[in-house]
Amino acid sequence: MKAIFETIDLEKWERKPYFDYYNNIIKCKYTLNANIDITDLLKMSKERHLKFFPTFLYSIMRAINQNKEFRMSYNEQKQLGYWNFLYPSYTIFHDDDKTFSDVWSEYHEDFPSFYTTVVDDMTKYKDVKGIKARSNCPPNFCSISALPWLSFSSFAQDTYEASNFLFPLIRFGKYYKEQDKILIPLAVFVNHAIADGYHTSKLINDIQDFVTGVKDWIE
Repeated sequence: MKAIFETIDLEKWERKPYFDYYNNIIKCKYTLNANIDITDLLKMSKERHLKFFPTFLYSIMRAINQNKEFRMSYNEQKQLGYWNFLYPSYTIFHDDDKTFSDVWSEYHEDFPSFYTTVVDDMTKYKDVKGIKARSNCPPNFCSISALPWLSFSSFAQDTYEASNFLFPLIRFGKYYKEQDKILIPLAVFVNHAIADGYHTSKLINDIQDFVTGVKDWIE
């Protein structure tokens, strides 16, 4: 799949006043937390002896890549635009010294190819130490990581300095049972310049829709 960057005509862009406001006047970022119902996803992945992480990762990436607001970035010429898709960039935990390493994988829209690619990369890089286990990460990526030790109710993060980073940061925790459902906490960190509450709510709802519709793509 070829990555394509499409620039935005700022003079015709309906969001320009909002982008300028939150990018230049009030440099606002926020995190939205939600619980995703993964009951069917977990059940079907176990029945098929599939690893949960790459299966859930697929749902997240499908939702990300159908929402243009979360694929926005700057190109090398510092022009604002959006990519036609993002690659998954995720963390691998090293149990021996409690450190982690970032790995990225090729993106595939069909689940079998995506799953195989991610599992192969997780195996290949599982013992590579350092922050970046796999180098040469493409400029179009979505950072996703898990905190499987805790079912958090809220999660927030930010940087000390302003940056031009516009992609979302997605974190999810330990899933848990509530009545007859299995829920997993998920947090989406967003630059307000490119997405409002509506867009982030839609993204989270789209993730839930992909998880709920697992039968449509896992076969």
